[in-house]
Amino acid sequence: MSARVTPDPAVPTRQQPATREVGPPPPRPRRFNRHTVERRTLGILRWTVIAFFLLITLLPFYYMVLLSLKPIESLLRNPASIIVTPAEFTLRAYEQVLSPVSAGGQGFGTFLLNSAFVAISAVILSLLVAVPGAYAVARLPFFGYRQVNALFLAAYLFPAIVMAIPLFVLFTRLGLRGSLVGLVLVYIAQTVPVAIYMLRNYLETVPVSVEEAGLVDGLSRIGILRRISLPLVLPSIMATGLFIFMIAWNEFLFALLFLVERRDSWTVSLGLSQLSGSAEIPTTVLMAGSVVLTLPIIIVFFSTERLLTGGLTAGAEKG
Repeated sequence: MSARVTPDPAVPTRQQPATREVGPPPPRPRRFNRHTVERRTLGILRWTVIAFFLLITLLPFYYMVLLSLKPIESLLRNPASIIVTPAEFTLRAYEQVLSPVSAGGQGFGTFLLNSAFVAISAVILSLLVAVPGAYAVARLPFFGYRQVNALFLAAYLFPAIVMAIPLFVLFTRLGLRGSLVGLVLVYIAQTVPVAIYMLRNYLETVPVSVEEAGLVDGLSRIGILRRISLPLVLPSIMATGLFIFMIAWNEFLFALLFLVERRDSWTVSLGLSQLSGSAEIPTTVLMAGSVVLTLPIIIVFFSTERLLTGGLTAGAEKG
């Protein structure tokens, strides 16, 4: 059992140094480094640029819709007004635009149906030709395929007026001038080259090993195209179809050459050009026709936006 040792008061003991209590360091002045300044500056500039482009894009469309909802009397009294009061709101211009000619209107209801038929037919038939053609150029090398690929783009570089006269003579001899079917064939010939060029670039991004795995599993080339390649490039097909639809919907030159003699076969762009060239048509009716021409493109774009972006990461190569 150990004995307890008591310190002798005569013997000096070593004193321990007193401990100092250390507090938190004083706050340093806040400094902005280069990264913070650039990030905040670019953030402000980004929203400024977005707001600027939204303003210059939406303001003309808003003013066009505004003029179409006003009576011509209010527009003549105050053309600079940018609001529509409840007392001024009217759909008389749209009624006049969409009503048939027999009822005193401009017949844009028929023009919408004609444009829809031409645009949808051109999209479907062009994609039916362009998808296999693009796959053949991208995956089935043949003699002269590089030159053929360059010719697809070169054919689109020629101005439309260069092809207008030969096509006009050809379709007149075939008896297709004045028909919507002839106009659809013209749009197919005009859009298939660029559609093949666009789809070829997308199909080349599909991994070759995925298609080789399909060949090992016993799929044919058509089966690979239908089951593997098409689902992976579906967003690009939708983008190409939307591009073709916009061309066929807004095209004016060939519609004027082939359909000018038959008013019941006019498209919307041709009908709008007749409105703008007439001094007897009020501005409100002209703006209503412009809205009718523009609104379907906006609806189609926003309704297919999810399809355009939804399949971008749907397929991937896993190892």
